[in-house]
Amino acid sequence: MVVPATRNPNERTLVQYMILIYSDPAEMQQQSESEQRQMVGEYMAYSESLRQAGVYQSGEGLEPPSTATTVRVRDGKQLISDGPFAETREVLGGFYLIECESLDDALTHAAACPGARHGSVEVRPVMQIPART
Repeated sequence: MVVPATRNPNERTLVQYMILIYSDPAEMQQQSESEQRQMVGEYMAYSESLRQAGVYQSGEGLEPPSTATTVRVRDGKQLISDGPFAETREVLGGFYLIECESLDDALTHAAACPGARHGSVEVRPVMQIPART
């Protein structure tokens, strides 16, 4: 259940959403240097559009899966392995954290993400954990 965060009764209700960007690293490696620069420019423009819309909270690209380290704990023992845990064609390449009034608003912003054209973009609400008193 998504519980909207409310700052005070006079402000609008906002929900934080993660935009998770997945792509196929093999396809990305096949891009020319010019295509890569163009893609970076598209992401810079997209980031700016989120800022201009007032929904941008955070966003980062991730290093390739080959730089990942996976940590698991089984029977109290820490198991560390290089690389991603799961073999999959599309991998998490970056994310944005946005704050919107509705899922529909978040989906509209996600559809404008350059990653939606060459991979997939998952939109997920951030879990709101009530403060302890």
